[in-house]
Amino acid sequence: MLEASNNSELPAIPGKRYFTIGEVSDLCVVKPHVLRYWEQEFPSLKPIKRRGNRRYYQRQDVILIRQIKGLLYEQGFTIGGARQRLTGDEAKDDSNQSQQIIKQLRSELEEVLDLLRR
Repeated sequence: MLEASNNSELPAIPGKRYFTIGEVSDLCVVKPHVLRYWEQEFPSLKPIKRRGNRRYYQRQDVILIRQIKGLLYEQGFTIGGARQRLTGDEAKDDSNQSQQIIKQLRSELEEVLDLLRR
């Protein structure tokens, strides 16, 4: 996972739904060609591709990229070691992530319901 010391050096992730590769590059301080390479090496990193093969990353993709960067650049893992570490972590974090997504969806639906009641 991303350590607090690493997190403070990176800019905060805005509350947007989708980010372009340039925005993610700035948020994670990684060049776009490195992001494209990591997409090939890490199967869990799958940005949405739309018109003209443009990549759109979601918030969880940005968090994953920051984790990958931490493993490779700060902890000294190889690509294979980082991939293995992330797949082990993903199995543990799957239920937590699902619960967080459900909570977020529930709060968004409650906001919509409040708007409809007005």
